[in-house]
Amino acid sequence: MFDHNFAQAFERSGGRYYPKLQIAVPFTPATGRRFLTHPGFEVQGMSALVQGAVKIASDNSLSSIHATFCTEAEAIAGAEMGLLRRTSQQYHWANDGYADWDSFLAAISSRKRKTLRKERLTAQAFGGEIVQLTGDQIEPQHWEAFWEFYQDTGARKWGQPYLTRKFFDIAQDRLRDDILLVFAMRDGVPVAGALNIIGRNTLYGRYWGCAENHPCLHFEICYYQAIDYAIAHGMKHVEAGAQGEHKLARGYLPVTTHSLHWFGDAGFRNAVADYLDAERIAVDDQIEILTSYGPFKKIKVEEQE
Repeated sequence: MFDHNFAQAFERSGGRYYPKLQIAVPFTPATGRRFLTHPGFEVQGMSALVQGAVKIASDNSLSSIHATFCTEAEAIAGAEMGLLRRTSQQYHWANDGYADWDSFLAAISSRKRKTLRKERLTAQAFGGEIVQLTGDQIEPQHWEAFWEFYQDTGARKWGQPYLTRKFFDIAQDRLRDDILLVFAMRDGVPVAGALNIIGRNTLYGRYWGCAENHPCLHFEICYYQAIDYAIAHGMKHVEAGAQGEHKLARGYLPVTTHSLHWFGDAGFRNAVADYLDAERIAVDDQIEILTSYGPFKKIKVEEQE
């Protein structure tokens, strides 16, 4: 839910966009409840929380409020309360009761099935082995390797990685049972890896990095190994994040994500509202078109529709 365009437009018009009030799980683009209320009092509780947030923003001269990756129900309720509703998309893999990788492939069209098989064979020929580590299998030296991967990828993609080295030490102490590390290893040394968070029914792909570049290794470590793990552990979904239409051909279909926004400047709010009305239509159209180009057999697409 990037809002760089909002910030640039507001500041070009003479406003100060930052600081803003952000309602989110830090660094985590995963959908979940953002307004925590007592069961049975969702509407009343959310209304009170929204009013409180608006008061905080107004009292502190904050330009705006943003509740990102909220649930669809919260988005609908928030829009009825006067907040602006925004939609975007991510790519998720859904477990349709697959028994194993081959049963997943059986749902893919013949031509694309051959492509996936070829990619896995190509990736696994990098000259080592691919391992999945979780819990006590994860050792401090694995975090040393992943820290290097994370810094390299972050510097190339974002400019400045935001997690610190200490974060990974804390993850080792407190979170390792909820983490899946996938490594490409050669002679016991990681040459590429991905970090996933293990949820109740969903595996969340978060970070990837490498010390060496090998054909299709990124697809194997980030997407195919995640599918293997999800099937083996009966998980319903793998969430692979937003960017990258290349995920589509590998079984990750676009899904709608939601956010809510408030702007203190009435004129700017009206302009953003018009923009979001058009954007929602465009997002819906894009998801429909992308889904039609997915790798699944036609009967699979019809079932999902």
